[in-house]
Parts: sequence; structure tokens; C-alpha cells
Amino acid sequence: MPSRSYPMRDKFLEERLFLNRIVAAFITIAVLTSGLIVRLIYLQIVGHIHYATLAKENSIKIIPLVPTRGMIYDRRGRVLAENTQTFKLEITPDKIGDTPGNLNETLLRLQKLLNIPDEKIEQFHKLRARQKRFAPTTLLTNMSNDEMVKFAVVRPYFPGVDIKTHLVRNYPFKELSAHVVGYVGRINEKELKSLPIAEYGGSTYIGKLGIESSYEAILHGKTGYAEMETNVQARALKTLNEVDPIAGANLYLTLDMDLQKTAYDALDKFNGAVVAIEIKTGGVLVFASRPGFDPNPFVSGIGSAEYKALTSSDDQPLYNRALRGLYPPGSTVKPFIALAGLEYEAISKQTRLHCPGFYQLPNDKHRFRDWKKTGHGSVGMNEAITQSCDVYFYRLANLLGIERMHNFMQRMGFGEKTGIDLIGEKAGIYPSKDWKLKEKKQRWYPGETLITGIGQGFTLVTPLQLARATATLANKGSVVTPFLVDKIVAAAATTKGPETHKDNLNLNASNVSSIFSAMVNVVHGAGGTAKSIGHGINYQIAGKTGTAQVFNIKQGAKYNERSIGFKLHDHALFISFAPADNPQIAVAVIAEHGGHGGSVAAPIAAKVIKQFLGGNGENRNPP
Repeated sequence: MPSRSYPMRDKFLEERLFLNRIVAAFITIAVLTSGLIVRLIYLQIVGHIHYATLAKENSIKIIPLVPTRGMIYDRRGRVLAENTQTFKLEITPDKIGDTPGNLNETLLRLQKLLNIPDEKIEQFHKLRARQKRFAPTTLLTNMSNDEMVKFAVVRPYFPGVDIKTHLVRNYPFKELSAHVVGYVGRINEKELKSLPIAEYGGSTYIGKLGIESSYEAILHGKTGYAEMETNVQARALKTLNEVDPIAGANLYLTLDMDLQKTAYDALDKFNGAVVAIEIKTGGVLVFASRPGFDPNPFVSGIGSAEYKALTSSDDQPLYNRALRGLYPPGSTVKPFIALAGLEYEAISKQTRLHCPGFYQLPNDKHRFRDWKKTGHGSVGMNEAITQSCDVYFYRLANLLGIERMHNFMQRMGFGEKTGIDLIGEKAGIYPSKDWKLKEKKQRWYPGETLITGIGQGFTLVTPLQLARATATLANKGSVVTPFLVDKIVAAAATTKGPETHKDNLNLNASNVSSIFSAMVNVVHGAGGTAKSIGHGINYQIAGKTGTAQVFNIKQGAKYNERSIGFKLHDHALFISFAPADNPQIAVAVIAEHGGHGGSVAAPIAAKVIKQFLGGNGENRNPP
């Protein structure tokens, strides 16, 4: 049997390897033990306060207490936005049963019983996903009496479903105040990310438009909180401490709802806007945009079919024409252009210009037509404004040039935001050479200066902007800044609304007086374009009619209102202030496709003025 050979063992090497392993193990144990000791020291000493706080938060829950939203009133104390008590249907999933099937079955039964639309069910599931199973989730808000009666009969068969009272926003004047007051709606995902958690924890609604949005922080109030002791499932056991919420402040507007209704009703079949400003203060008396809409359905969540009907309507009821509607001002700019001519000394009060019915630039065959085909003959400034002579203002615009026109009109507020205390105002456009180069990448042409002189071309204004310019003119160059909130009434104190600018354009008083005289003749002169509205009063109204083209007419063609569709009719405009010798109110009217400023827009303004001033020129109904 062959013998086996075994390798020689190195005893010294084995002992050394064993010893190294023991040392490595000892070092590892020492490092881990040291780390454990350090961590224990940190937890017991350094991090004690932090972790004690976390432990406390596991047993104490902060519950936000939502403040009552402030009310909104008009200048006479009539309620424009209020909080009314109503009923809501809530479901607590934890009380229904452990399985999702129980909840779905309950929802199906409720949907069949109360005719609940699918979108309400979908909205419920979205809200429920954000809450614990033991927390109630709202299915229906603002329940009708019929819904309450139907559910009350079968209430015992719906465990976990209950009716609760709550406050809901209500707008009594509906479409009359919708565009100015706005409305509140549910806080959406985007808003949720940007809102301060401390202030909006527990809040469901936020201002979406109008005053409700612009004054959101003031109307919302200050959120309170309650410290609740909870168990491991976060169920509340008892209240440890409570800080009451501070209700939102009440707002009193400068708006007069009697005048607002008069203006809205006077627009009648025409879409458009009426804005009236109290000249001495800048307070907005009328802010009407027609058609309006009922804001109340938006509070609890408007149905998709109803919302689609609003958004798809040709009349665009959701569009705030007073604040954002852009229109060519037409001949309503002529008093301002005439004043620019006097201020820059391009003309004098005695300057007479010839009107043969058209105007041509030198070496240009194009004829810029007057509204009166036979022309006005030789006319001075007063007659040109009174009879709205286009040729006079073509000639004056050519004398002034676009840059001087732009500079003066910008000072009067054209092409500029008014600064009203509402979000979303548009500035309009008053063009210049630089503007056209920047926006259109084109040079300016002389003919564009002429049509700008009669309020056409690129010029666009909002009704609010036009009213503000008229008020500033009536105030003899002292700039009027419109505002809506007159005072803010909180529990602690009452404060005034926004600060208004007090700039002065330093206009020549004699020049302003000449413009006033011409505008008075528009209403009270024999040849005035608005002479039909000057009856039944013992004071004078100063005004200017305007007609803004909706589409261009070819050279030599004749505009025939009867042969074209209603949507192609010219817009009717009118600006005015009264009394002329002591201006108190300025009014701007735009009636879309109204055709003639004198016959359509002027009577609307007259109704507002006469109601505000009465027959003797004094405000009959001061706030």
C-alpha cells in the first residue's frame, strides 16, 4: 500500500493569521459599540427635545378652525356676498363597513335615491382620498328641501351617512354683480400647493374672481386651531387647547346697486358694458358687464353641462367686458385729440379747417372719408366735436403727428391700466412708431396717424379706461384713479380702501373750458349728435358719441346696416359727465353692435346720470 505525503504545516503563520482575525473582530466590536454609545448620548441629551416633540405630535393633533368669511356690501349697505346656513350630506367610510364594496354600494343607493350625477361621485372619491377613513367626507352641499325629505325617510338604513349644517357663500344679486364681486370656489390642486398651510388648513373655498379674489386675504380672516389628544389611529380623544379663529373683514364697496341695475337693464338686448365713476373720489358707482352669469352654482361646484353652456355661448357671459373688453374707441377720443391740439398749439380755438367729405394726404390717391358724404364745409373745433367731423380730426392728427398724440393720450390714461383694485385688468393699446415696430415688426405709415385721430386703427380701450379718462378730463386734469372698496370693517378697526393717486396733468384751464363747451353742445346744441338725451333736467350733460367699425369697408363702398348681419354692425359708444359746470359723475357706455352712439349708447348713460343726479343736478341718494 503506497504511503501518502502531507504538506508541512506553518504553525507560526497560522498563529499570526488567527491573531489578526481576533484584532479585527475586536476593532469592529469597539467601533460599533462606540457608535451605539454616541447614538445613545445623542438621543438622551442632544436630540432629546426634538424626539420628545415628535413623540408628542404622535399623541397631539393640530386641528385648524376655519374663520367665517367676511361679507361684501354696496355703498348703501345692501348685501352682495353673504354666508347662509345650509345643509350638506356627509359620509364617514369607517362607519359603513370595512370593505370598499360597502362604500360603493352605499354611494349607488344614494345616487339612485337623490339623483346624484356621476361627477359628484367622482368628486367625492377625490376628496375622500385625502382623508382618514374615520373622517367625514362631503358628498352633497347646499341640499334642497326635496333631497333632505327623501333622505330623512330612509336615514336609519344608511349607517355612516348624515346631514350636517354649514355656511355657504351666496350672491343675492346674481348676474348683476357677478363680474365685479366675483365668486368663491373649491381650492384646486394648483392653489393648494401655493397657499400657506397655516392659514388655509381646513379651508375649502377661495376667491376666484372679482373682489372675492382681489381681497382674498382680508375676506378670509385668520385661521384658529385646536390641540387634540389622539390615539395611535389619530382619532381625537379630547381638546387640550383652543385658539379661536378671527373672522374675515367686511367690505363696503362704492358700487350703487340701484344704478348698477339701471345700467344693466338699459343695455337690454345689447352685450356691452357701463362704467360710472364718482369724479371727486374715484369711487366706481357702476361696473356693469352684460351678459352676466349666476355665480352661485360655482360655489358648490357647477355641473359640466351648465359650465359648457356658459363657455360655449357666443355671448361669452363669463367675459368681463368692463375690465377686459377691448374696443376701438371711435369718435369718443375726439375731445381728447382736440385738447392735445390746443395744448401743443397745433391749432387754436379759432382755427377753421375745410371738410369736403374726405381727406387726402399729399401725393396720395386714397381718400379718408367723413361720415357725412357731402362734408361739413368750414368747421371750427367746437363744431367739429359737436357734429363729430372726421375730416377735421384727420387734418388735426396730421398736424400733431403720432408721437405727440401718443404722449398726450398716454398721460390721459389711454394704453395704460387704471390701477383699479381688481385683478386681471387689461391696458388696451394706444399705438406709436415704437409700438408698431416692436409688436408688428413694421414701420409706421402716415395714413395710420389719421385713423388713430378718430379712434380707429390699432387703438383699443376698455370701458373702464374710457370712463377713467373722461373723469380725469371732467376733473380738469386732476387724475382720477378708480377704486371699488370704500372701507374695510374688521373686529379690531375700520380702515379706508386703497390709496388713490393724486397726479395732476396741469392742463390749460382755458383749453379745458373750450372742450367742455363743445361736449355740452353734443348734448344740448341744435346740431349735437346726442341732443335727444338733454331733456327733462335743469343742468347740462357734457358728452361725446362714438361709432366703432367692426370691419373695414372697401374704398368707395357704402356701409348699409340693413344689408349685413347683426354681428357686423358698428359698436355704439358714449362718454359723458355731469353737471358740466360742477362734474360729479362720469359715465362710459359701449353697446356691442349698437350701431349709433347717439341713439343707443347715449340714452343708457343718460338714465344713469339722471337717476344719480335727479332733475336738479344734485345727488338725490348720497350714501
